[in-house]
Amino acid sequence: MRIGLFINEPKGPDVLGKLRERIARGADEGFTSAWISHIFGVDALTALAVAGSGVPGIELGTAVVPTYPRHPAALAQQALTVNAALDGRLNLGIGLSHQIVIEGMYGYSYDKPARHMREYLSILMPLARGEKADVAGETLTGRIGLSTPGAGDMPVLIAALAPRMLRLAGEVADGTVLWMTGPRTVAEHVAPAVTEAARAAGRPAPRIVCALPVCVTDDVEAARARAAEVFAVYGQLPSYRAVLDREGAAGPADVAIVGDEESVAAQIETLAKAGVTDFAAAEFTTDGRTREFLKTLL
Repeated sequence: MRIGLFINEPKGPDVLGKLRERIARGADEGFTSAWISHIFGVDALTALAVAGSGVPGIELGTAVVPTYPRHPAALAQQALTVNAALDGRLNLGIGLSHQIVIEGMYGYSYDKPARHMREYLSILMPLARGEKADVAGETLTGRIGLSTPGAGDMPVLIAALAPRMLRLAGEVADGTVLWMTGPRTVAEHVAPAVTEAARAAGRPAPRIVCALPVCVTDDVEAARARAAEVFAVYGQLPSYRAVLDREGAAGPADVAIVGDEESVAAQIETLAKAGVTDFAAAEFTTDGRTREFLKTLL
């Protein structure tokens, strides 16, 4: 299992400069990848192109770009351009976002989201491979080819938690990128479904990227209380609530990886045994102890 970083968006002025510094530090320390989210701050793809293009030797990924506001051809064009800027180091993570965002904020229909993702991938995946898309679906049409550089070597991963989405992650996409998903759920639900879907479709073994909060500490109770506060919203969104329930977790604090060095090492090893191919550590303390320990795992 490869060890990467889930990087929080920097605060204050010079966001892109600070992001570049964080990516560069991760690369210098030997982490295999760095992932950033796309919420209501910077555009994740643009930020990676600017902040990551001068930092060699580390894969960069989005976790995740929402699909609904972007036609798949437009997203393919943008992502391929970023992949070219990054010399083929981009992992494009995409996802459905949440009904409260897509309907409540953007005004798009969130009806049949799995159908939407299947049609979205049917256009995006050929374009990502440098092929022409020729699709007329119920919700999306794409009859287009692109001459954008960067095609052919850009993995496309989807945020997949429900069974139909996990099938798509293995059957059509290159794997899945997870958040707030614990080891039991990965072992019993995610890894078997996505791996079998890829095998049945004759596709390569899928990537299973798992991001979780991490804190190396002797004060476990305080760290979990901090995690409960920082990540509270994820216990309220239906898709994350479903995987937390599957894990038997009361809230996000219960899936955070917390403890001393020995305990955290054991918890991360459990993810590897569950089938995770790439672990992205989301540090939520700043005392340096967590990062120093994570470096020993590389």
